Amino acid sequence: MKNNITLIFLLLFVTLLIISCNTSLNKDEKKPNILFIMSDDHAYQAISAYDDRLIQTPNIDRIAEEGMLFTNASVTNSICAPSRAVILTGKHSHINGKIDNIAKFDDSQMTFPQLFKENGYQTAMFGKLHFGNNPKGIDDFLILPGQGDYINPRFLGKDKDTIITGYVTDVITDLTLDWFRNKRDKNKPFLTFYLHKAPHRAWWPSPEKFAEFYDKKFPEPETLYDDYSGRGTAAKTAEMNLLTHMQYMQDSKVRPSVFEKMKNVEPKIIYARGDGTFFEPNSNSFNNRYGRANEEQKKKYDITLDKISKDFESNWPKMNDKEKMQWKFQRYMQDYLATISSVDDNVGRVLDYLDDTGLDKNTIVVYTSDQGFYLGEHGWFDKRFIYDESFKTPLMIKWPNQINPGTTNDEMVQNLDFAQTFLEAAMIEEPDGMQGESLIPLLKGNNQKWTRDAVYYHYYEYPSVHMAKRHYGIVSKEYKLTHFYFDVDEWELYDRINDPNEMNNVFNNPDYQDVVENLTADLKEMRIEYKDSEELDRSFIYD
Repeated sequence: MKNNITLIFLLLFVTLLIISCNTSLNKDEKKPNILFIMSDDHAYQAISAYDDRLIQTPNIDRIAEEGMLFTNASVTNSICAPSRAVILTGKHSHINGKIDNIAKFDDSQMTFPQLFKENGYQTAMFGKLHFGNNPKGIDDFLILPGQGDYINPRFLGKDKDTIITGYVTDVITDLTLDWFRNKRDKNKPFLTFYLHKAPHRAWWPSPEKFAEFYDKKFPEPETLYDDYSGRGTAAKTAEMNLLTHMQYMQDSKVRPSVFEKMKNVEPKIIYARGDGTFFEPNSNSFNNRYGRANEEQKKKYDITLDKISKDFESNWPKMNDKEKMQWKFQRYMQDYLATISSVDDNVGRVLDYLDDTGLDKNTIVVYTSDQGFYLGEHGWFDKRFIYDESFKTPLMIKWPNQINPGTTNDEMVQNLDFAQTFLEAAMIEEPDGMQGESLIPLLKGNNQKWTRDAVYYHYYEYPSVHMAKRHYGIVSKEYKLTHFYFDVDEWELYDRINDPNEMNNVFNNPDYQDVVENLTADLKEMRIEYKDSEELDRSFIYD
């Protein structure tokens, strides 16, 4: 009898142990996987879920169709490396210290991937990080050094560097899918960073997309010929104009031999350096990229490159300034959108894998970019400004059984919010010091729990390339108030509802003085809340 009782207790203990283990596993299984997809300089205007006039992006659109599309998503600092630092830390640039592409990132500070790894997630990163070569909290990685290359890119890994033959967007996707198929621990949830270089300047499409898009024509933005008469000094002095600052060889893909043969091509492209000197782009900007191609790849590129150069040599001298602007705009759109077409194709490959394996059912998928980009609006290319095309970023998130498919949200959200959102979704406690706000209430349709009605922005990299002046500001759904400082002291106010193209600064308009007064007070409070100040502004000015 005693033995029977002992046996019963032993069986009960084993049963309880099994139940306990299973409960733990089930708890882990409930933790969502996270796939974070980010492109570089992908304008929201170049995603058909936002605007279908330029390009169709059916695969990226799938994320919005199956989840939520944010129409007022923005960044805190519209430039590559600082934006990524904000995402990883959940802190504004002035707090995490990565204010521009030059400043060193302090990798001793906590980033959210470290917290995921500590809490049982398997982590991986493939593509463009932009800074550092040993991302903290990442189990497996191959990342591009700096900006990386489009053709036959080099990658930094844990053990060694490697050069992979192929087109960078395809290669990054191959690496990501290989990790999913062969390296993923099926007993752990995953946090995977799938980070595209494209469509960052200079835009080198794959040979096939290069040929396909060269034959396309695109509608011009209504502000292409903006003369900046309604704005202040910053817009008038920025070096981002398609006609006068976009390079012939690097950007438009005119062969150096043809450009040199033509001599004295006008307008001459000249850039200002931060030290007050000037320089002209040279043939290296073309050769360093084209030269990475092998002979087989060059033969494919040559077909389109020859067409471009022949057209330029024959027609450019006969064009007036407006026609030259139009030519540069089309060349820009052809290459920029061609790179995005490749991103869309490859995002589709990854989404298909998730669907085919059933991983989609418990995976949060995010698509975003590190900032917006000008596609000829105001005559510009590039980013940096608080103006919408630069400040706003695409953001769509799908999360099965949590987000109602096909929903749209217009709340003021930022890349500052990603870290806390992912931590809450994974049931991981956020550390002290993060400055964002979790998007979980919005994702689950509880908009009444969202507390923010305006966001803060601060750009620092001046004087430098493109000469966009330093500025900070506050942005709500209705208005945008900005202070430009350092070598100017100018304020701008835009009515985002009645002037969506931001053509008219109404800061000194008597009809808006109440708005100016209220927003100035709100901006002052926001600077205090986020621990920014004039003292910090001055501390980030280099000698």
